[in-house]
Amino acid sequence: MIFSKSRHDCRNPKKNFREYSYKAMLFFIRLQTRYFQFMSVSKNNTGSPFYPIFLRLRRRQVLVIGGNIEAERKVRRLNRAGARITVIADALTEGLEAFAVDESIDWISPPVEPAHLGNKHLIVIADAAPATLDWVRDQAERDGIPFNAVDQLEQCSAIVPSVVDRSPLMVAVSSAGTAPELARMTRSRIERMLRPGSGRLATLLSELRVPIRTRYPDIPRRRQFLNWAMTGPPADAADQGDSEAAENYIRESLADERQTPTGEVMLVGAGPGDPELLTLRALRAIQSADVIAYDGLIDSSILDYARRDAKLLSVAKRAGDKGIHQTEICELLVEHASDGARVVRLKGGDPLIFGRAGEEIDALRAADVHFSIIPGVTAASGAAAALKMPLTQRDRSQSVRLVTAHCARGIDCIDWAALATEKQTLAFYMGIATLDQVECNLIAHGRSPETPVAIVENASQPTQRRITGQLGTLSVLAREHQLVSPAITFIGEVAASVTVPA
Repeated sequence: MIFSKSRHDCRNPKKNFREYSYKAMLFFIRLQTRYFQFMSVSKNNTGSPFYPIFLRLRRRQVLVIGGNIEAERKVRRLNRAGARITVIADALTEGLEAFAVDESIDWISPPVEPAHLGNKHLIVIADAAPATLDWVRDQAERDGIPFNAVDQLEQCSAIVPSVVDRSPLMVAVSSAGTAPELARMTRSRIERMLRPGSGRLATLLSELRVPIRTRYPDIPRRRQFLNWAMTGPPADAADQGDSEAAENYIRESLADERQTPTGEVMLVGAGPGDPELLTLRALRAIQSADVIAYDGLIDSSILDYARRDAKLLSVAKRAGDKGIHQTEICELLVEHASDGARVVRLKGGDPLIFGRAGEEIDALRAADVHFSIIPGVTAASGAAAALKMPLTQRDRSQSVRLVTAHCARGIDCIDWAALATEKQTLAFYMGIATLDQVECNLIAHGRSPETPVAIVENASQPTQRRITGQLGTLSVLAREHQLVSPAITFIGEVAASVTVPA
């Protein structure tokens, strides 16, 4: 400790002692505080010992030691990165031999010599004797070359992550070698989340960067435009591999004098109820929507996938309840899309099966609104899965008929004679209130009263109920069990295989 002599007062030793004692106390308090801060940081520093980074290896020298399948996997990825690869091995896999024949790699026989390590930007050991591995590692560390040894984490100064490749977009996932299976699972989830055309779209947007910035010089409007491009029609076209169509959508929008991109409507099937039965494409549509107009049959938890700022509009219609008129729904879709919004019309099951999609398609076409359709798992499939029942079976049912039990002109418009034919499965949608008429009409047209039936209420949801019986007691079953919509009724020989726990 050094104290200033200028403040020393020889005439008052007690004062000096108190002053020195006070300064010494402050010094040790500060020292102790810094010590505990350091220990706290050291103790809480649970971060990865590896720094995430991407290496530019195009036309740069990389050494791979080993000729096994692991070496082949490494070489394939390095080759995609444009590296100049040297492989040292006694023998090569067929895949590596093909690389050597194409002169994509230089193949050298062992042993590894010091000259082989010169000018290398990365060294990978896939297969080597322990002595060779130790020597190469030491040389790499001395020369500052990143070094990776397959399945030997403690030897590595560099590790290779699990990668989701949508070039030029790349996502790397790593557990620092401690839980590779977790990293692979995480990569798989990200893989499912990313659209298949993400790479093509990223390249296209990069090429059109100048006209986009010129058209939208202010950042908020440019961000809105890019969001439309990455989630709307251009993204859909890129997903289908049609880069030309994606570019046309973008250029047409840039040429449009309106300040907001053109909106669109997606008719999306939400499946029979269980959110786990959503398709990946349906999930992406919900997550990117500005407006979601949803049916009453939608599980509310599905709406949790929507953006926090998305507008959620209930257009529920239940049996016996008029609710919002279909014409109003069509007008609502056209209105929001015309304002530039990305609109999702979310329907239970599949939108094209008893989902009034026809009227909405006509309205959107008449208004010249771009739209797309994302199919879903229809209720009949979800209910049959809940029953563990096939819809077709060679010796029992050669066809499936999907029937609505309250069509536009009433139940009398149904062709009962055609439905009464044997060896087919009938799936009645939305017909709980008319099951007595279904029973009477089928029997009157020749279907046996002993024909097996199965009913599923709230298929695929926690409140699901399953009931079995015969056609002759169908209406009695519905009353006894107080069945309510939504429910699917199956009639046909395949229902004989259904067993319901007591």
